[in-house]
Amino acid sequence: MEIIWFITLLLFVIIAGRLIRKQLKKKQLQTVTQLERGTRSEHELILTLLNAGKSKTALFHDLYIPKPNNQFSQLDVVLATSKGIIVFEVKEYSGWIYGNAKHDQWTQVLAYGNTKYRFYNPVKQNQNHIKHLRKYLDLPNEIPFISVIVFFGDCELKEVNYVPKDTYVTRANRVEKLLEDIEENYSTASFPDKWKVVNDLNLAVMKGLDPEVQAQHAENIRDLVGQHRVYE
Repeated sequence: MEIIWFITLLLFVIIAGRLIRKQLKKKQLQTVTQLERGTRSEHELILTLLNAGKSKTALFHDLYIPKPNNQFSQLDVVLATSKGIIVFEVKEYSGWIYGNAKHDQWTQVLAYGNTKYRFYNPVKQNQNHIKHLRKYLDLPNEIPFISVIVFFGDCELKEVNYVPKDTYVTRANRVEKLLEDIEENYSTASFPDKWKVVNDLNLAVMKGLDPEVQAQHAENIRDLVGQHRVYE
């Protein structure tokens, strides 16, 4: 009887501990973003950055940056630092990842090579995001914009090469080490007005709450993919 009581108590403590940790994570996450915005992997990245000591006021999630022709570029996570603006593109894949940063398509390999899928080069994807963000923030050219592609999931970066300067490709468990290296290897940037940068980034986050912006962006993506123009 005592053994059963002990096991029951132990299970209760374990379950209660998990629930408490889950609630704490939610509260921590809500200091930066809303729970319904973004993906689980984006949320995990935000928590990683917060636990690495990054300020919640320097973190921005699910930003909508204006482009020409009433379009928007949607960014996953942006971190404003003394070294520059770090722009994260979050991906979630399993299997082996092969990619050349100069090519348009990368490859995901599953089932020990028996199944392959192509996906758009995330380095180029984030370069395009940064192009629109740099124009939006209107910062001097000497301010670094650092591109970070973060892979979540049970994947292995098997062969990724020709990664350009100020661009990094990493697994999720290496993000903190990458941030340490950026802190060590980049000089302190001279921002003309840090608070304007923060305000402009917050405005880009708020854009994502506008139903009209969301609808327009969804329609732009639909038009880009073009599946509605296929008749079988």
